Amino acid sequence: MNFKEKLSYEAGLIGIELDETALDKFQTYYDMLISYNEKMNLTAITAEDEVIVKHFCDSMYLLTKYDIKKESSLIDVGTGAGFPGIPMLIARPDLKLTLLDGLNKRLTFLSDVLHKLGFTAELVHSRAEEAAMDTDYREKFDVVTSRAVARLNTLCEYCLPYVKKGGVFLAMKGPAAKEELSEAKNAIGILGGKVVSAQEYSLSDKSSRTLVIIEKIKKTPDKYPRHNSQIKKKPL
Repeated sequence: MNFKEKLSYEAGLIGIELDETALDKFQTYYDMLISYNEKMNLTAITAEDEVIVKHFCDSMYLLTKYDIKKESSLIDVGTGAGFPGIPMLIARPDLKLTLLDGLNKRLTFLSDVLHKLGFTAELVHSRAEEAAMDTDYREKFDVVTSRAVARLNTLCEYCLPYVKKGGVFLAMKGPAAKEELSEAKNAIGILGGKVVSAQEYSLSDKSSRTLVIIEKIKKTPDKYPRHNSQIKKKPL
């Protein structure tokens, strides 16, 4: 099978149907990821099959685990090479996407990708805890996503301030999520969140994942998030 046939098959396994336009966009994204990765460190995973399963399908899995309303505003915090934000946008072009990362050269890559794919998204060059204090971003999003950034108690302080009341934080975690969730209960409550569910699932390569869904039920107190050094030194 070629790249597009493999991707179509793997996406079908998780209940996502991709049309030819979407498959073409994923092909372009993959080609650019591999090309740019020779010049900058974007991903350690470069094999076609692995990128399809571990990056593209893992990112799109969120769309099957949580019903994101049409034209929802979504910010991907610590997006890195664009996961899960860009695969979600390819599968759901109606999403109003913002990508946040602290490394400018990654955002240059993402800007080039978005331009080549014909998408518009806002790119924010900032540390997560700093942009969360900006009124343009604080409590402005229906959905916040983050993948492989930090342990959940710390991650919630970075991410929950972006979620508007009634919105959700979708935290993509590995198999240790249950333990992290127990450790994060205090932080989630303080920051205005409430755990809806922790859904375990496996990718086709048998690697296990957990999606933690946290609803924002009240405003995050103004003093959060704290400075990065405080967050790391004394997690909530």
